[in-house]
Amino acid sequence: MNRDLNELERRCGYTFKDKDLFHRALTHSSYANEHKKDKAVCNERLEFLGDAVLEVVSSDFLYHKYPEKPEGELSKIRASLVCEPTLAYCAADLELGSYLLLGKGEEATGGRERNSVVSDAMEALIGSIYLDGGFANAKEFIHRFVLNDIEHKQLFYDSKTILQEMIQATAGAHLEYEILREEGPDHHKVFEVRALSGGEELGRGTGGTKKAAEAVAAYHGILKLRGKECI
Repeated sequence: MNRDLNELERRCGYTFKDKDLFHRALTHSSYANEHKKDKAVCNERLEFLGDAVLEVVSSDFLYHKYPEKPEGELSKIRASLVCEPTLAYCAADLELGSYLLLGKGEEATGGRERNSVVSDAMEALIGSIYLDGGFANAKEFIHRFVLNDIEHKQLFYDSKTILQEMIQATAGAHLEYEILREEGPDHHKVFEVRALSGGEELGRGTGGTKKAAEAVAAYHGILKLRGKECI
């Protein structure tokens, strides 16, 4: 393990009674395979359970928070909160990637920063808290780390669509994305992209894919157009 698990427990605000369960939540399948361990010791089953718990808690939260919104709008908001990029963003608050047990190949190809890996681990962590401490503790964790700052997460999730609509509202304006930098091996690329309209740079972003970098650039473009400081 790369870091002290007591530190992660402090970050989570939850102390595990079953440390093996906690350890399993942080064990990627690549580590289990490399060490010829049974598939059950990796976090995939916990991820499955955590995904279900997350859906119930987020659905209940949104149902009560927005009594006036129809089912379609609630589904869209929920999707923005539990999608892979957003869960990876939430996991970054815990520095979850630095605690994961990964196989050497996954480690070498940037698995600790890969959205799919850390978002799955986030769901596995939810599942492990649910099994160890019950629904109330899992709910508290989800409210603290996932169901916070909803406006920001919605804005980020829909950034390209929102920016496109803002640009289209200006007669004759056109939105495009330009790749400024592409580096790294094929399995661990880093892209830097900027969003442009009428020759003016609206925002820049980096990501492991062009699509991810464009979403960040669009998000910063929205903040610029709204007169807000980029964060």
